[in-house]
Amino acid sequence: MNREEELSKTSEYYKDLYEKERLKNAQLTEKLVDAEAKLTDLEYKMNKLKNSMLWKAVYPFRLCWSHTKNLFIRIRRYGSISNLKKKIASKIIERRAYKSYGTLSMPSPEEISAQKSTVFSKKILFSVLVPLYNTPENYLRQMIESVIAQTYENWELCLADGSDDEHGYVRTVVKSYNDPRIRYEKLAENLGISGNTNKCFDMAKGDYIGLFDHDDILHPCALYEYMKVICEKDADYIYCDETTFSGKSIDHMITLHFKPDFAPDNLRANNYICHFSVFSRDLVQKVGTFRPEFDGSQDHDMILRLTKEAQRIEHVPKILYYWRSHAGSVASDINAKSYAIDAAKGAVASHLTACGFSGFSIESSRAFETIFRIRYAVLGEPLVSILIPNKDHESDLRRCIESITDRTSYENYEIIIIENNSETDEIRQYYEMIEKHPKIRVVTYEGEFNYSKINNFGEKYANGEHIVLLNNDTEVITRNWIEELLMYSQRSDVGAVGCMLYYPDYTIQHAGIVLGLGAHRTAGHSHYGMVKENLGYMGRLCYAQNVSAVTGACMMLKRALFEEEGGLSEDLAVALNDVDLCLKLRRRGLLNVFTPFAELFHYESASRGTDVTDKASKENAERYEKECELFRNRWKAELAAGDPYFNPNFSLDYSNYVLAGNPQSVIGTEKDLVQHTL
Repeated sequence: MNREEELSKTSEYYKDLYEKERLKNAQLTEKLVDAEAKLTDLEYKMNKLKNSMLWKAVYPFRLCWSHTKNLFIRIRRYGSISNLKKKIASKIIERRAYKSYGTLSMPSPEEISAQKSTVFSKKILFSVLVPLYNTPENYLRQMIESVIAQTYENWELCLADGSDDEHGYVRTVVKSYNDPRIRYEKLAENLGISGNTNKCFDMAKGDYIGLFDHDDILHPCALYEYMKVICEKDADYIYCDETTFSGKSIDHMITLHFKPDFAPDNLRANNYICHFSVFSRDLVQKVGTFRPEFDGSQDHDMILRLTKEAQRIEHVPKILYYWRSHAGSVASDINAKSYAIDAAKGAVASHLTACGFSGFSIESSRAFETIFRIRYAVLGEPLVSILIPNKDHESDLRRCIESITDRTSYENYEIIIIENNSETDEIRQYYEMIEKHPKIRVVTYEGEFNYSKINNFGEKYANGEHIVLLNNDTEVITRNWIEELLMYSQRSDVGAVGCMLYYPDYTIQHAGIVLGLGAHRTAGHSHYGMVKENLGYMGRLCYAQNVSAVTGACMMLKRALFEEEGGLSEDLAVALNDVDLCLKLRRRGLLNVFTPFAELFHYESASRGTDVTDKASKENAERYEKECELFRNRWKAELAAGDPYFNPNFSLDYSNYVLAGNPQSVIGTEKDLVQHTL
């Protein structure tokens, strides 16, 4: 056969192969279309059933059954009616404790006098912008009076009124306040939320601008607290914690939102900053005012643009904003303004594009319509090196390896098993078998067990652009786990990326690490022990977010970063070496990311076995305490400052966002504390 015939035959082979794949894909597409059609039909039938007279008639019986079923579920969860009563009592006590963030947080006459007489190093005029539209009179008065009550008095209230003729009282109410700091303009027509607010911008003369809704309430100390961080930290963008409330009193709190410090990935996933945003006039001149195309999510769009340009973003960890929940408000129901969902996606897309991203997708999460899952495009197909230390435990390693090779959708990876002092024939035989796999190598580290040294040794054999530190007692759940980690690891502003780890019963083992959490005040896992279905505090189990650290049980980062930081600290032989590395990356100005969309099981502590003697237990406890002490000394300043992603209003004794200084807010055994849900 000559060269031309050989090329022709090869070409025909690949054409035939391509045609087979095309037909296969077409068949799969047809199946998908059929499945979607069936789903649509089922949804139609379900909606028809729900709208029928019979379905509505049996509603009371369904409601009764639902409550009865939930009661039995709760009794089973907590073991007895007695434990359930304790849980209910704890919630009641916690609700009562909320008042300390409401009327009980109001300043005393002495505090008001002291704050009003404070002389700051800067003279700042705040322009508080409020677009008015058919505002109910009682809401309008409460809003205005909350500004008048500010203990920092150098402000102006800019009101642009787009109300219709039937709500002429709005003007009358505003004019009844004889205060020259209140500036009012009746608009010829309603320009929408963005247009009306932009009219407020035109009125504003202040050095700093604040965005305030027409039916909400400010804490009297809000501007005073903001003035402090402007003078002390030269902040050009400030926000605070907030609460939603209903009824006539701010003590009727629905949700307390204690926020993290600035976290760009959190902000992209949802507008966690929300209220009360105050920013310098210079920032507005850089980014412009509200954009009408994002009406419904104009605040999110504005905040994304402002924070992108801000030089000093400060978070005041105090509830200074009261967001009223009532019929028709977004605080009550996002469906009251369904267009806000599309606007929010558009705002995030615009921001990501401005940041240089392309090929991404944005979809609503299971938590809420405007809490998003963002899928970034994976650039190219870089080699990923997976490092797995191992000693014996053939069945654990086999389960781990098979889950990778059988389930992983990403193809360009290698596995490096770092053998350390195994003794069994089973593991040696298994090594001989898996080394035949083209993607797997076994290298031998002969020193005593030191997790850091073992991984540092194994990394020298890696060829990948990215490495994954992986425990041998893990098992892959989601097929695209590597892609989910890689989409963040590939970013130039990201250090380490961690995944969601479950115990075999699907309770959460790892969902990001909080600095200072736990009895040793070193670091601990947030949301520990919660069930898979839990949404987490303010939906945090449903979106990728910035954290101080992630666990080395499954951590991805660029190999170059690992080498530049000298790998894992070898003086931390077992404990906290992963947190230590993450803090080094954070010190470089990089972000660490936890994503719940890469899921694995973690059969924790199986990898090295458990101590069987009192002597071994004592030695391990002593070693652990020494390493904790070393860590505390090394990161003393960071521990003292607190975790920027864990609000100081929460206790460091619990992983489930229990209010600090309020131990009665959770009642029960240690197991109850771990399983306490939000």
